[in-house]
Amino acid sequence: MRIGVYLAHPRPGSFNHALFDAVVEALRSHGCDVLAHDLCAEGFPPVLSADETETVQAATDTRDPRVALHRAEVATLDAVVFIHPNWWGMPPAALVGWVQRVLVPGVAYKLGSAEGEPAGLLKAGRALVLNTSDTPADREESEFGDPLQRIWSACVLPYVGVADVRRIVFRTVTDSAGPARADWLQQARREAIALLS
Repeated sequence: MRIGVYLAHPRPGSFNHALFDAVVEALRSHGCDVLAHDLCAEGFPPVLSADETETVQAATDTRDPRVALHRAEVATLDAVVFIHPNWWGMPPAALVGWVQRVLVPGVAYKLGSAEGEPAGLLKAGRALVLNTSDTPADREESEFGDPLQRIWSACVLPYVGVADVRRIVFRTVTDSAGPARADWLQQARREAIALLS
């Protein structure tokens, strides 16, 4: 199974990095072909060019070889994993830019289906989203309505063909201690392996 794992956190040594390492190791230990990308460390360029805003743009029409590589890779994946913090109810800019520059028409979806909705093109039928947060769950739900759940499960992944979207939130991270983090890492490993069945 070919799985893309995408990390969006700029600080080396963050708990997001620990989640990334745990997931990548768990998947590889189960024989998966893992394409692991630390978007910030790789310097993935998140800003769309004017040319890239054309919805009729060809899937291969990009001047940036890093974007072209990610577009080619994502089309080959059986599943995807996204690991990122909740910042202002959004993923970090590196991952937002990745979505906007990689999940483009001709790669991830096509426009103009009979129902008027985009038709997903990705063969990745499953996704796992692992988020960290410092907002307690009850406050998240009552005040904000869990915007990350809407982003991934309603606004992005269904439109590119990913029907099975799983999401785990680890909270609150800032005041967490070693035992809780060890449990969270184990949970992340289990959830990643569960993508295989």
